[in-house]
Amino acid sequence: MSQELYPNLILDALRKVKYPGNGKDVVTNGMVYDDMKIDGRKVSFSLLFDKPNDAFRNSLVKACETAILTYVAKDIDIKGNIAIKVKEQAPKPERAVLPKVKNIIAVASGKGGVGKSTVASNLAVSLAMEGYKVGFLDADIYGPSAPLMFGLEGARPVVGDVDGIKGVIPVEKFGIKILSIGFFVDKNDALVWRGAMATGALKQLITEAAWGELDYFVIDMPPGTSDIHLTLVQTIPITGVVIVSTPQEVALSDARKGISMFTGDKINVPVLGLIENMAWFTPAELPDNKYYIFGKGGCEALAASLGLPFLGHIPLVQSICEGGDTGSPVALNPESVTGMAFAELAQKVIEQTERRNNEMNPTKKVEIKYN
Repeated sequence: MSQELYPNLILDALRKVKYPGNGKDVVTNGMVYDDMKIDGRKVSFSLLFDKPNDAFRNSLVKACETAILTYVAKDIDIKGNIAIKVKEQAPKPERAVLPKVKNIIAVASGKGGVGKSTVASNLAVSLAMEGYKVGFLDADIYGPSAPLMFGLEGARPVVGDVDGIKGVIPVEKFGIKILSIGFFVDKNDALVWRGAMATGALKQLITEAAWGELDYFVIDMPPGTSDIHLTLVQTIPITGVVIVSTPQEVALSDARKGISMFTGDKINVPVLGLIENMAWFTPAELPDNKYYIFGKGGCEALAASLGLPFLGHIPLVQSICEGGDTGSPVALNPESVTGMAFAELAQKVIEQTERRNNEMNPTKKVEIKYN
């Protein structure tokens, strides 16, 4: 007459089976899942492993089968009846992105050619000259200008170990930590990348770089509205956006679209204010003259109509162009007309950032859900 089977009999046999990983038996290890079934001479249960690719899973199943047939009875139907289960893995804590950065300021425009990169680079310089710790990211993947505007053509960032984390070390100049895709490609080569490649490269510049402690992280956005913009707002919590436009209507029309994108329900990133670039032309030989070649006051009027702060005018003068071309931003000379304009802009941005932080909740990364 066959021996009556019951769970403890099976468990006693399984206590003979050691898990090679730590030398303890499978019962003591808690590897025998609580789903044992005994149906006549058929026994089935599951072995619980920490990971799906455990090197000992197959050999352990065979060892359990052998132990039951050896120490309980030879006629037990056990082969093929031991299932594998894997413990649910607790999600790994997400590595904080830019944990030591206080304010992330995106400088954007609705269209190209309005001097957005010039404004962004000089804003970063002015903030650094005020004593703030500043970082600058050239996020215009297809048209990077930071290497030229900061006089860093030929610079090549290195990979190093910072605070125990391996990452790209930003290039430093004028007291600013700077990264651009332009540091990693030949300046004469055109970037022919699909959207996923471009956004992937941008995320690496943000998340795999040693930015360290920053008071202001200025991002020179690409013109228009694109995948790059969505990637940025989904990767980092942008404190606020500064919109750059010229006074002419075609630029203002595109600026409205950019503002609409950032303030829409799905993005909802605060707009700190608008800047009117190339507000007027002043020739060097006639410093007191102003020629409104792109129209007058259009950007200021747009800000008023939308209830947004107006951050100031930046004139069109030759020194701004020359400074960008020679890698010496005009903001480095705070006593010049243009230097004073950018210094005033920096103060306005600081004021609006502080106001935004006092009156609004901290920005979160955007989670876009499509119905």
